[in-house]
Amino acid sequence: MANDARTVDYRALLLEERASLESQLAELGYGEVGRLNYDSNFADTSQVTAERGETEALARELSDALADVERALGKLQDGQYGRCERCGKEIAPARLEAMPAVKTCIACASAQR
Repeated sequence: MANDARTVDYRALLLEERASLESQLAELGYGEVGRLNYDSNFADTSQVTAERGETEALARELSDALADVERALGKLQDGQYGRCERCGKEIAPARLEAMPAVKTCIACASAQR
């Protein structure tokens, strides 16, 4: 990845993002076994079931984002960070700064929509 005029510590951004995601998952009660921990005596009303479904969807989303961060950290270590996974071109530094775990350049992201 080419150096930007201003040096951005992408590793620090990724580690900060990882810590934030791990914290959010912990707040939801997302256990180390990769699923939400529920009290077995928890009431199972329709409202609780709906809320549980929403919480599980959010936990999946956060878990997927955490996996993206881990993948980006691996790419950083391998020297492949900052390259679009679709076209192979460099991802703009401003995009990486805004979304450090992003997988695609803006052109490829726009084409996917």
